[in-house]
Amino acid sequence: MAYTFQVVMDARDPHVLADWWAETLGWHVEEQDEKFIRSMIEQGHATEADTRDYNGGLVWREGAAINSQPERSPTTIRMYFQEVPETKTVKNRMHLDIRTGDDNTDAVREALVARGATILHTGSQGPHTWVTMADPEGNEFCV
Repeated sequence: MAYTFQVVMDARDPHVLADWWAETLGWHVEEQDEKFIRSMIEQGHATEADTRDYNGGLVWREGAAINSQPERSPTTIRMYFQEVPETKTVKNRMHLDIRTGDDNTDAVREALVARGATILHTGSQGPHTWVTMADPEGNEFCV
């Protein structure tokens, strides 16, 4: 049997990081159902402390998700950003490789830096080159 999966990334501010990655990848931030969240509070399954106001709406404090398609389906790729109390302290054991296709890779990197990414180092293998970067919270990825 084949399984599906989502990539989960720890974050100090999952909503801000989800927005950053959605813009980076050209993906969609999943909407959160404020009515459902309020009903969970009213039924005693959650408290106000489990929520926060973000961009004018009530959302779950601890997480936000983005996906590759406007509507979720079995083939949708999903990333979930979960709140953690600590900042990143060591190198990621796993990272994303951003494939830019026909886009100008240097221009993509410059745009990412302008939006808060940092360049960590450049690598190469044979004719292939890449730049390892970090998102605004320090998570490594390659372009």
